[in-house]
Amino acid sequence: MNGRCRETVEQQAYITRFLLDYTAVPLVGRTFLRGVLPTRDAVRIVTGAADAVTPDALIAYEVPLTDDDNEPVTAPLVLGWTRTLVAGAPPHTDTAVMGMDMVRVDTAAVEPAPPARTDQVLRVLRTLAWPFVETPPSPALCGFRFTGQDGMRLYVAVEKADGLVAADVRLTGALTALLAALPALVHEEERWTIDESDPYCVRAVDLTTW
Repeated sequence: MNGRCRETVEQQAYITRFLLDYTAVPLVGRTFLRGVLPTRDAVRIVTGAADAVTPDALIAYEVPLTDDDNEPVTAPLVLGWTRTLVAGAPPHTDTAVMGMDMVRVDTAAVEPAPPARTDQVLRVLRTLAWPFVETPPSPALCGFRFTGQDGMRLYVAVEKADGLVAADVRLTGALTALLAALPALVHEEERWTIDESDPYCVRAVDLTTW
């Protein structure tokens, strides 16, 4: 993995970590985070109702990873831009990805919403519960999406795969054991398949029956 790719993976993982709480806390009103899709030089923030999983019930906002000065964008800015867009009128777009309407965000033209009180509470709790560490989790979680009421697809960076591996998991069953084993399982090449329907991964691993 070259330096540029590594920087992209690290930034996508940082944004994903920052936004995870908004799968349970609304972004705006009754709209929640339903996925983060990592793509070249951008993240696609997937939004919808708390239980939305079908593409026609979701909207993805593509946010570039750098600003006009080629500086990395911060996760709070990504959150602010997403909030502004979600709070406005439903966007009109002719672009779709995996069946979802997709809006490419011109960050220079969108005023980010200011932090909410909930954001400040989460900042305090995150800092105390998950203090910053120099060594990030491995493999890095660069994105995710809900695939059903009992399923998720996790996008993790696996260096020898030369890209992201998508791991399908169930949210019930022996979840503690699965999470402990997942870093090793996604490296087992004999488990890898190719999912041509998913442009966000180079390999896929089905761990739903593990």
